Order: sequence, then C-alpha cells, then structure tokens
Amino acid sequence: MVGLVLVSHSWKIAEGLKDLTSEIAPTHKGIVCAAGLEDKTIGTDAIRISEAIKEANDGDGVIVLADLGSGVMSSETAIELIEDEGIDVRLADAPIVEGTIAAAVSAMCGSNIDAVLKAAEDTRGANKVL
Repeated sequence: MVGLVLVSHSWKIAEGLKDLTSEIAPTHKGIVCAAGLEDKTIGTDAIRISEAIKEANDGDGVIVLADLGSGVMSSETAIELIEDEGIDVRLADAPIVEGTIAAAVSAMCGSNIDAVLKAAEDTRGANKVL
C-alpha cells in the first residue's frame, strides 16, 4: 500500500490529522508523522522527514504532504537525502488535510502511487462552500 508522510510544523496538527485519517481510512496503516522538531517545538527537519519516508515505505512508494512552504523545502531536501535508497517518493502539491484524506482512501482501495498522488492533488481546487 502506498505510504503517506505528514509534514507539519506542528506535531499536534500532524498527529490530529493522522487520527482523523485513521477514522476515515481505517485499514491504511502506513501513515507516518514527521512534524515539529525533536523537542516538539514548531519547525521541520529534513532528517526526520527522510526517516519517516523510509518507515512509511512498504515497497509501493510514498506520498509526502506538507503544510507550509518551508515544510515543502525540508521535504525536498529529505527526498534528495534518500534518492539512492530506491524509494518511489512523491511530494504532493495538495492541501494537507484534504489531500491526506483523499490519498489515504485511494491507497486503501489499492491504487498505485500515480493514482494516490492524483487523488491528493485533485483536492487542490475543491470548493468547501458553494
């Protein structure tokens, strides 16, 4: 199953999103949080993200979802750090909440990494209020 890595500056946000996603996609067990710094203060860390990518990978690839611009930059650095590991890892251009839920449901249904990435990124233009 395609794994997911949640990159947030706040460990509380990432853990809460993981809990929410686990309720909606209960059989998806490959969601790993890479949030905050080691002491749970606000920030992101490329090393922690690269370790989370390795942990989330079961062979079907990993989608990384990040909350803010510097989280995206840390994720890009993390991906570069493990480029020799042979993991198919993609950084989603998607809102972290909606994208995570869509990706988890898609992965839970057996979709491949391209379809999971598309599910996450398709949430970008979704209207919440009509």
